[in-house]
Amino acid sequence: MAEASHETTVDRKIDRSQMQISEEVAIQINQMNKWYGTFHVLRDIDLTVYEGERIVICGPSGSGKSTLIRCINRLEEHQAGQIIVDGIELTSDLKNIDKIRSEVGMCFQHFNLFPHLSILENCTLAPIWVRKVPKKEAVETAMHFLEKAKIPEQADKFPGQLSGGQQQRVAIARSLC
Repeated sequence: MAEASHETTVDRKIDRSQMQISEEVAIQINQMNKWYGTFHVLRDIDLTVYEGERIVICGPSGSGKSTLIRCINRLEEHQAGQIIVDGIELTSDLKNIDKIRSEVGMCFQHFNLFPHLSILENCTLAPIWVRKVPKKEAVETAMHFLEKAKIPEQADKFPGQLSGGQQQRVAIARSLC
């Protein structure tokens, strides 16, 4: 099988001096490789993400974006290289997987919003219940990212009341919370 000729890139068009980004490394990937059978999906990936930093992974369909995130969340195994999240190396030992998954946000192609929860509740559910963030702080963070997504006025609505594009913005905001 031929290898994909497209590349996935990480968008870092952000002036770090304007943000509260620590020098602490949150995610470190060294020479990570992933295959599906004989198809080499991810080749020698090196990536450093700092605590507080938000990045966007861009690339055409089939270039490995979702596979990379699924490996970082340990939803899929990588075959070679090293992935370290919050100082925990991802190996076949999954005892720390819940902590790792609570630190890595992901926006799915199908938004997977809870239809019975408001937009604000969709954005605050995981921070409150998984990461144990105080409700007030979770709401402030959610509203911040809903404002960044230019939909703060939708906070009290339900997913079914929003257009597909608005639901996508909610999913992005939720992944950043």
